[in-house]
Amino acid sequence: MKKNSPKSLVRLFAFMKPHSAHLVLCALFTVIYTAATLYVPVVIGKALDYMIGAGNVDFAGIIKMIVQIVICAVVVAVFQWLASVCSNRLAFNTIRDLRIAAFNKLNAVPLRYLDGNSHGDLMARIVSDADLVSDGLIQGFTHLFSGLVTVAGTIVFMFVINVKIALMVVLLTPLSLLVTWLIAKLSHNMFGMQSKSRGELSGLAEEMLSNQKIVKAFGYESTAEEKFDAINADLKKYGTFAMFYSSLTNPSARFVNSIIYTAVAVFGALTVVSNPVAFSVGALSSFLQYANQYCKPFNEITGVITELQTAFASLRRVLTVLDEKEEISDAGKDEITDCDGSMKAEHVYFAYNPEKPLITDFNIEVKKGQRIAIVGPTGCGKTTLINLLMRFYDVDSGKIVVSGKDINEVTRSSLRSCYGMVLQESWLFSGTIRENIAYGKEDATEEEIIAAAEKARIHKFIMRQKNGYDTMISEDGGNISQGQKQLLCIARILLSKPPMLILDEATSSIDTRTEKRVQKTFAEMMQGRTSFIIAHRLSTIVDADKILVMKDGNIIESGTHEELLNKRGFYSELFNSQFAKY
Repeated sequence: MKKNSPKSLVRLFAFMKPHSAHLVLCALFTVIYTAATLYVPVVIGKALDYMIGAGNVDFAGIIKMIVQIVICAVVVAVFQWLASVCSNRLAFNTIRDLRIAAFNKLNAVPLRYLDGNSHGDLMARIVSDADLVSDGLIQGFTHLFSGLVTVAGTIVFMFVINVKIALMVVLLTPLSLLVTWLIAKLSHNMFGMQSKSRGELSGLAEEMLSNQKIVKAFGYESTAEEKFDAINADLKKYGTFAMFYSSLTNPSARFVNSIIYTAVAVFGALTVVSNPVAFSVGALSSFLQYANQYCKPFNEITGVITELQTAFASLRRVLTVLDEKEEISDAGKDEITDCDGSMKAEHVYFAYNPEKPLITDFNIEVKKGQRIAIVGPTGCGKTTLINLLMRFYDVDSGKIVVSGKDINEVTRSSLRSCYGMVLQESWLFSGTIRENIAYGKEDATEEEIIAAAEKARIHKFIMRQKNGYDTMISEDGGNISQGQKQLLCIARILLSKPPMLILDEATSSIDTRTEKRVQKTFAEMMQGRTSFIIAHRLSTIVDADKILVMKDGNIIESGTHEELLNKRGFYSELFNSQFAKY
């Protein structure tokens, strides 16, 4: 992990580049207020020299020094505030761009990546991990840059005052750096494990909350709590170790720096006693303040080591998302401009796991306007076939041709615009009913939206709502029934009027009476449109032009309903199992 830290930092700087003006201003303001801060010890030293000796107090000189100190204090306050504003804007704008890049990446990665990772963990990377990077940036730029300027300035002033003592301070400094490095090395891996556990905890929480009804229905609360407690215990363990190691850094560095300060004070006092003309009490006072300021940046940086380590661990998690391979680009590919609804699959092979083939040597030819029903036991590859038709997944070998064009040679957007999908798991977003119906056709008129809702048999329900089509739907449609959600999704497809339809258990959540009405609407809509119908209730597909019976990724039977019944094969067994009399 640590070997990648410099590379991660370089990549973070690439996100900072568009906001370099804030970085330059922050640096300029930091130099100004640091210079004013470093000038104060010189003024204080001179003021001390003005009051050494009985009856030898220069009040006029002291007043001038006080005025200079006040001016320096004002300069420090103003420019420190300006530097803070610039560093904050730099951090927030950089993290905004980083979040946008991560979100865009999630829209560009293959569906395989999203299916294979916890959605809660991915959300945590974009939201909470990015926030932690922002916190680290603010701490880092505020303390690191000002610290470097302070160290450089104090070295210059110390060498101007006394070369020997300055050399002693510089030569002893590596002790503080060595202690810091050793402890930081121990805490580094712990912060990485802490971020990982935090992501797992977010993933579990998101999963449990989004499926709370299922959790309660199956009495899974105690098991969920046990899982949560186990991950939370790991998070506590890694967090405790990380905080323990990192908390050692600051006091250890302060202890070493205190030794350095003490050595400077003793050696400087002896020098004043031996040669007060060459090295005055005022000069010693100034030097001690510079020695303290020289060590202070190391103390401050080690004091925020926790934020910096957490930021680096979180940054790597965000960058891991950005490193994912995107879907193969559609640049330069043709578009399907006039989809005629024909489809052909030739020797298609596909597997989610290379070691476990799912679809093998799949072949089919569908003519324009045909209704193709796909049936078979769970896991036989029905939904996978739909994923391949839509290019949510790419075939491993073979090809699928739509409207005379290989789907790998056309843009995904033009291919997917050929289809209208109604799935068993309906999806709605937080917005009005009108916005949800018009999701696939944003320029739809009010009349078109109402007509689609009427055909889907959902218009009366909508009008019974207080705000009608302006009724707000909560996230994922949680405030309406599953059947109503499915009817709204059907209305969405009726509005867009695609040349091809995919109905994956499209009426599974609708009551029998409404289903019969919607089936009539579907029958009207399917006229002249190629339709792929996945159904477990075989009574809904008896009128299909062709029924494909799948098992273990292969088509084992095909034909009309009557033809398949007469064969007395696998389809006949499935059909009779649903309608057998007991």
